[in-house]
Amino acid sequence: MSGKGFTAEERAAMRERARELKAAKKGEAAEADVLAKIAEMPEADRVIAERIHAIVRSAAPELAPRTWYGMPAYANADGKVVCFFQAASKFQARYATFGFNDAAKLDAGSMWPTSFALTRLTNAGEKEIAALVKRAVG
Repeated sequence: MSGKGFTAEERAAMRERARELKAAKKGEAAEADVLAKIAEMPEADRVIAERIHAIVRSAAPELAPRTWYGMPAYANADGKVVCFFQAASKFQARYATFGFNDAAKLDAGSMWPTSFALTRLTNAGEKEIAALVKRAVG
């Protein structure tokens, strides 16, 4: 945040979160929202997001897809977001991010990574993400 307040992108993310909370109260279909958000992404982000979605759905089918601040995310049975994808275009960043929240069971000593920069996905990267997601759900 700059000294002038929230950026336009940050305000849009907050509006998205408010919409998501209202939709959740109404019990609206969350996976359709995730797929719609992915479809709206620029091609470079969309290609990665589609693969992330497939990897997470395969590695941890118990996680429920939903949007979180307008981003694809995957929540546990308690409704807590375990992992998420943030498109590079979301905040005009240099790279997309795949990250984990504190509901993820990734603890490794007193320090461990919780997010990863992505410019593209390789087979090795896909395998690493699948292993992390499996570990995150315990």
